[in-house]
Amino acid sequence: QVQLVESGGGLVQPGGSLRLSCAASISIFRLSNMGWYRQAPGKQRELVASITNVGTTNYVDSAKGRFTISRDNAKNTVYLQMNSLKPEDTATYYCNSAGPLGRHWGQGTQVTVSS
Repeated sequence: QVQLVESGGGLVQPGGSLRLSCAASISIFRLSNMGWYRQAPGKQRELVASITNVGTTNYVDSAKGRFTISRDNAKNTVYLQMNSLKPEDTATYYCNSAGPLGRHWGQGTQVTVSS
């Protein structure tokens, strides 16, 4: 079955950086679009960044210039580099895949930005 496993979350001070990873057990990973979503308490889940099967990226306005999504098809892994973190970035971050095998979600990794 398809599995997505996130890692790299943690507690960081404002202005700090974190790098999230999502490892996918998908043999056709190269044909899938990947995304990072986040959900804060009391708020709806939102798409933070996405990358298509051919490498085209997109970002929510609040992440532009601070976050970078990338993928390594040889490792079946997608990354989210987060710089200049702000308290409002605090949320559970989820990895998502969409492709020939349908849509799948990871269990999430917690990111907390606080002094």
